[in-house]
Amino acid sequence: MTQKVAAGKTGYHAGLSAEESVARAYEHLGMSIINRRWRGCGGEIDLIARDGATVVFIEVKKSRSLARAAERLSPRQMERIQCSAAEFLEGEPLGSLTQSRFDAALVDAKGEIQIVENAFGHG
Repeated sequence: MTQKVAAGKTGYHAGLSAEESVARAYEHLGMSIINRRWRGCGGEIDLIARDGATVVFIEVKKSRSLARAAERLSPRQMERIQCSAAEFLEGEPLGSLTQSRFDAALVDAKGEIQIVENAFGHG
């Protein structure tokens, strides 16, 4: 196995571990995780939670530090997630009128989690 392949596998598993930790953090806050790695027209949404009547779309970013994790969320990625979220909401009883928000869950190398609610600036 090449170093690049090994690093890719390590990164993949670290990402899954970060997603699981974030899912537990949201459940600890009383929310239910209703989907993991949901794929729509714009790409994948890491986690989707329900907080009462609100659907929460969660992008998990892991890096050495929380600041570096935050830097990894690009405007282009936010647009793709919003496209997929709109597709997901089509299946909700209120459709696009469903209350929703977009959170970023930042995870550092030590496993510390910082949840940034409404990280995309609207919802």
